[in-house]
Amino acid sequence: MGKHVVLVEDELNIAEAIRFLLTNDGWRVETLANGATAVEVIRKSAPDLVMLDVMLPGRSGFDILHDLRADPALAHLPILMLTARGQARDREMAEKAGVSRFMTKPFSNTEMLDAVRDLSRHLTAS
Repeated sequence: MGKHVVLVEDELNIAEAIRFLLTNDGWRVETLANGATAVEVIRKSAPDLVMLDVMLPGRSGFDILHDLRADPALAHLPILMLTARGQARDREMAEKAGVSRFMTKPFSNTEMLDAVRDLSRHLTAS
């Protein structure tokens, strides 16, 4: 049974690149291009990790993060937030909302894989 990630990213080229890299690293990747149903999908699919873009159609990544952290069943779910807006204010908002890791686009393949592997270490340890 492979590790499962839900990727919420509306930029198709970025989503496909991440899917390719993670699939090759042994992950099962479920992608969403819209934030409107993200919380519902994450609740139903019970992933090991969520990768969440900040700027999404439907709902922002910050709104989704807030809802996930407010749900006791999902409060400790590792969440890697991705954004093209790398301002300190965005990072601070994400950290206050409980993000596990914050990554600014563009990022290297190695940087993204290292972050995912780091966040998922507890999955292989258990």
